[in-house]
Amino acid sequence: MAELQHARLHAGLYALAALLLVGQAGWLYLVGDYDRILLPALLAPLLITAGLMRLGQPETARLSAYLVLVCGYLLVAMELPMQSSLAPFWLGLPPVLTLLLLPLGPAMLLNLTLTPVWLLLGESLLDFDLALGYLSLVMVAGLAPWEILHQRALLQATDPLDEECDAIRRSALHDRLHSECERAELLDQRLAVLVIHLPQLEMAGEQFGAGARRALLKSLCDTVVSCSRDHDLLGREGDADFWLVLPDTSENGALLVRQRLEEALHRKVLLDTGPVESRLTDCHLGRDESPLGFIQRLQATVQRHAES
Repeated sequence: MAELQHARLHAGLYALAALLLVGQAGWLYLVGDYDRILLPALLAPLLITAGLMRLGQPETARLSAYLVLVCGYLLVAMELPMQSSLAPFWLGLPPVLTLLLLPLGPAMLLNLTLTPVWLLLGESLLDFDLALGYLSLVMVAGLAPWEILHQRALLQATDPLDEECDAIRRSALHDRLHSECERAELLDQRLAVLVIHLPQLEMAGEQFGAGARRALLKSLCDTVVSCSRDHDLLGREGDADFWLVLPDTSENGALLVRQRLEEALHRKVLLDTGPVESRLTDCHLGRDESPLGFIQRLQATVQRHAES
């Protein structure tokens, strides 16, 4: 949903830019500057095309960005030599536009490579202050996307939840399971883990796309929440493998949870994949078994599920 809103925002901005170009072409016609009408008149439909491409498949999003970038470069190349009084504005437009449309690394490389081109077009190559201002803008403007990437990486490193679903990620799962093993030994309690495998997940992504894959993952997580207790913990061990940690649960209790979850998942019917298929195995922490040994036994169970 967020990706769709993002695509619509970009497409709307491209359409607004096309409208501005149409307005510029109309103004040039009214003032009689016919030699400059052709370029904005040609760029406007290209921007509309880029907006439509942005609303299409994800593979066309990057191509639409390149198309908008080329349009911006052509417009700046036409206006920069003719706008001596507005040279700083037109000179600052290419680096900002590049950073908005491209990833940080390629954008910085392209901005530095094209520096002589824009300074020559603006007749500013020998203007030290303007050249220094351009380079300063390139470096300072690059700090904003760099900080965004840094914060995103920091959030991903500290967020225990998986990126695709509401289960916790593998590293956090192992830490929590290790703690639950120590807690069970200290309090002389039983610990069970339900190993869940979704054989349809890979097929759903390959045949029906990311939407069907996310729907299958969401269906699993929602069903697990409805069939388990508040302090039970669902974690993602592999792409299609999950562990449901059941603290203070006997063998009979784990078996009941397994049967209830199997029935609930089988009743789930998705539009693309049909009834949700699953393979479930309940494992129990043995007496005097180490947390590492228990985790290795669970991983062996996951391997058997993948091979069957």
